[in-house]
Amino acid sequence: MSFRLAAYAVCIEDGRVLLARHVSPTGKSTWTLPGGRVEHGEDPFDAVIREVAEETGCDAVVERLLGVDSRVVPAADRMPGLPDHQNVGIFYQARITGGQLRPEPNGETAESVWTPIPDVTGLRRSSLIDIGIALAQTVPATGHVAPVQVGGLIQH
Repeated sequence: MSFRLAAYAVCIEDGRVLLARHVSPTGKSTWTLPGGRVEHGEDPFDAVIREVAEETGCDAVVERLLGVDSRVVPAADRMPGLPDHQNVGIFYQARITGGQLRPEPNGETAESVWTPIPDVTGLRRSSLIDIGIALAQTVPATGHVAPVQVGGLIQH
């Protein structure tokens, strides 16, 4: 089983959430939250700020820890030959303080946009978005929300 530790920013402002459109090397496009892999030796708090800047062009400050999500993506749902994969995501409430939205230079984020929260349900998206919004809206004391069902427009 492979493993990944990642940090994600949940930026909500005026009923809108900041989303990033990820385009894979195969051309598949999926909306997600700004964020990504925590590098070896990197603090997840620092990683989320770095990832927001890299993917969106914006500066962010972390306002609070929202929670942690752990999921296993079965090998059957991955590219052929890849093993089961565990992703542990740390979700932070963040606020954009400056910069200008732009595509990620030499990266896989094609664009970032502020999206009205009700419009999210119509997007082909990562389940990370639903988890992040649920954490931001409910702020559970445990920092945990129920797993999100994957299927249809919701991807791993």
